[in-house]
Amino acid sequence: MNDAPADSGAKPAADKVPAYSWYALGVLVVVYILNFIDRQILSILANDIKADLGVGDDYLGFLYGTAFAVFYALFGIPLGRLADSWKRVRLMSLGLALWSTMTALSGFAKNATTLTVARIGVGVGEATASPSAYSLISDWFPARLRATALAVYSSGLYIGGGISLYIGAIVVENWNAVYPGGGPLGLVGWQAAFLAVGLPGLLLALWVLTLREPVRGAIDGLPTPEDPQPFRGFVRELFQVIPPFTFFGAFARGPVALGINLAGAALFALIAYGLSVLVPANSSLVAGFSDQWLFLAVGYYAVFSWVMGLRARDLPTFRLTWGSPAFLCVILGYGMVAFMAYASSYWGAPYAERALGADKSDLGLLLGAPAAVAGFLGVIGGGRIADYLLERRPDGRVWVILFGLIAPLPAIIVAFTTDTLAVFYIASFFGQLFASSALGAAAASSQGLVLPRMRGLATATFFLSTTLIGLGLGPFMAGYVSATNGDNLSLGVLSTLAAMPVGLLLLLAAVKLVPAANASVLERARAAGETIGSGETQP
Repeated sequence: MNDAPADSGAKPAADKVPAYSWYALGVLVVVYILNFIDRQILSILANDIKADLGVGDDYLGFLYGTAFAVFYALFGIPLGRLADSWKRVRLMSLGLALWSTMTALSGFAKNATTLTVARIGVGVGEATASPSAYSLISDWFPARLRATALAVYSSGLYIGGGISLYIGAIVVENWNAVYPGGGPLGLVGWQAAFLAVGLPGLLLALWVLTLREPVRGAIDGLPTPEDPQPFRGFVRELFQVIPPFTFFGAFARGPVALGINLAGAALFALIAYGLSVLVPANSSLVAGFSDQWLFLAVGYYAVFSWVMGLRARDLPTFRLTWGSPAFLCVILGYGMVAFMAYASSYWGAPYAERALGADKSDLGLLLGAPAAVAGFLGVIGGGRIADYLLERRPDGRVWVILFGLIAPLPAIIVAFTTDTLAVFYIASFFGQLFASSALGAAAASSQGLVLPRMRGLATATFFLSTTLIGLGLGPFMAGYVSATNGDNLSLGVLSTLAAMPVGLLLLLAAVKLVPAANASVLERARAAGETIGSGETQP
């Protein structure tokens, strides 16, 4: 048996990557580009939505972050399980059709509640994308190229985010010029922009369906047979993570499990109520609870419920993810990167338009296009450097994540304190360049710490950190601080830099923990009860 460390960089028997793998990766990149066009277009539309719907910066941060993030994260868990057991190509195609439809429906929103519901639908649909994509990429590319391939896929995030500003600006300005009092069906510019980016996704979903499904785990010498009942695990995960089904899931594990689950629900409800009193924000969905804290309480309780259930029914997966200090330090450390990066990227366009007098069309060209280039270069360069360093030292990838945490800080500070638009654009470029370098390294690190059958679920867990911490809290914190300080977006965004010291501690711990954890994946899985053949190799 080969006991080389997981993702150690050792070349597999077949060095050559088939051309089809690169073609399929290209299709996934297009999907991810559209994913982030649909997600990030809120940035360029934020000031128009604020004016038309009469909402504040705290709501805009909630809409972009928490309303999307909670449902994206929670449904990512059962959908991650489905990605581990069903046809990943089909799952991604169905999810793409759903989120594209909900993005288009956002264009018909007439109030904050309708827009929030549509945003929730976008989150549920997009939850299918990355668990499926990460798992597919891990079966199309050998371990030595996985960080690079995942970085190429992740470049869609930055390309889509940048393009969204340009598309949104063009649609809004032209629509409002042609229909100054509202166009067909009474739609205004920001509503037309949602329709323009949502409808093409339905055609892209058909293209995705043409991709071939690879044999799961074959490239690592761990071929996994198809699950004869793929939806059983999906339904089981739903009962573990989606309230109120969580109570039934806990009840099925026994009275003690139900008691712990109910206690957890009560604790998170109490915390949400306390935060609603101390940090009131948004409108109220339930008497005494603000949207922000109610949504997050549901999210964190659901994760708690799911983790308790996972430990009871799949101990090996629990031990290699939630029971692994190395895995937790990687995903939480990257969560701090996402906390700052999501806030600065989302609020960049509204800040420049509001505080520096930038035109929408200029933002599309001078902020959006450079951001797309910076993100692409950063994530590709970071992925390649991560793979290069891994060949020379087992903690190499973690150092790239650390760089992505620290390096963007000076650029963000300059961007949100300058009075000069040109300086803002330049600083924003470098902030995006440096922050994006961490993603490929973090994604590959999380994949290398689990077995092939666990990759979809590990991806969903990785995105719990980036969404429930980074996306769910970062943009809202910036918006809330702005709203409570006279719409001061500069202060709002800079307040999110408080996450850096936390991330630094977590990633320094990961530097120490990851090498040993990588080298012991099979041993720890076996110790937790995993059945692994004697001829199989480390993932």
